Amino acid sequence: MSENRHITIIGAGLAGALLATLLARRGWSVDVYEKRGDPRVAGYAGGRSINLALAERGRHALRMADADAAVMGHAVMMRGRMVHFPDGRTDLQRYGRDDSEVIWSVHRGELNIVLLDIAEGAGVRLHFDLGLADVDFDRRMAVFATPDGVRREVAYESLVGADGAGSALRHAMATVADLGERVENLGHGYKELEIPPAADGSFRIEPNALHIWPRGRYMCIALPNDERTFTVTLFLPSSGEPSFETVRNGAEARAFFERDFADASALIPDLEHDFDAHPTGVLATLYLDRWHLRGDAVLLGDAAHAMVPFHGQGMNCAFEDCVALADHLERAPDREAAFAAFQRERLPNAQAIQQMALENYLEMRDRVDNEDYLLQRALERELAERHPTRFVPRYSMVTFMRLPYATAFERGRIQRELLAELTRGHESLDTVDRALADRLVVERLAPLEAEA
Repeated sequence: MSENRHITIIGAGLAGALLATLLARRGWSVDVYEKRGDPRVAGYAGGRSINLALAERGRHALRMADADAAVMGHAVMMRGRMVHFPDGRTDLQRYGRDDSEVIWSVHRGELNIVLLDIAEGAGVRLHFDLGLADVDFDRRMAVFATPDGVRREVAYESLVGADGAGSALRHAMATVADLGERVENLGHGYKELEIPPAADGSFRIEPNALHIWPRGRYMCIALPNDERTFTVTLFLPSSGEPSFETVRNGAEARAFFERDFADASALIPDLEHDFDAHPTGVLATLYLDRWHLRGDAVLLGDAAHAMVPFHGQGMNCAFEDCVALADHLERAPDREAAFAAFQRERLPNAQAIQQMALENYLEMRDRVDNEDYLLQRALERELAERHPTRFVPRYSMVTFMRLPYATAFERGRIQRELLAELTRGHESLDTVDRALADRLVVERLAPLEAEA
């Protein structure tokens, strides 16, 4: 690209910091503007940040930025879902075949600080306490405001919106172009709590797992942190019984946990305080038909496609966006062509993972303790062993591979239909017709192998 290699990024969160590093290491001059203070000085503003699950897509992006080693120093391995049944039983459902196929729990605040340090080390200029207030796209002038309202005009070549689901850049773009924006609320919210370390400083429960207490219309999960704590997230409907309308304060939350999550309740000594002190988060999916405005501005990550967190792919998808945008900016003849190519590549994949995240919520809260589901999972593992290059579980395609999300979604749809068909009317694997299973795998999945 022959034009001036300067770019202005809005948002110094995870995606903004990573993209800035990727571009700076390719010779770009990068300025990043963030409305909040520097978390390395002011501390990270938490309270509404579900722990993040780092998977292969995200780690690949970190490796591209030479950030993987620094980040993994703060990560805790999770081998699978540790399901907690109402009667106190537990069952570890592995994510992959062995410890080569795992995901990693990372605290958002720690990750953000690591990525900011790396970006600054790569030569990125970081500007904190400056939020985007307005954009004059005709003059290519962005207006930023300090917390006390002082406004500053900054000329730009192109703007990248990495400023999250409430993106100020998206709002500015929408004043001059129809982005086709739609928001679908899940009808559920979340509240964060914490399991502290044991008296001897160790983890109170199995550290290498994502713990889940499925209860039908609602659930509780816990992800480990490197300081031997667990971040606990309660997901409840917004209305009905139970819901955040009926569980209104810490005392009511304790009674609710004693009834429905008894083993978890015993692990959270400050449940009442955490419930009252932490805000209730909102869960929604953001859809856009258009992510860029000519060569002036482009959106990525949550600013373009916020999703519910139930596949652990929001951050991984955003990091994949960063790699794709950096690549297109290098290859395309100009920025408009780069932004258009980026949208063509990533929009259908974002839509696919948004749908899979919604489906995974239903699976996590309703199905992980269901006998039909467990039978299908058992057959899925067997078919993956019998046909390792042809039958790959959808979770593995999404989490341990870098197949396009849209490809994983379509192959996964066919495989799930096949599993339901083969197990219908059966109570165990003993009676499943293996010859039929093998034949259907070849017939329905062989045509898709070349695509994978």
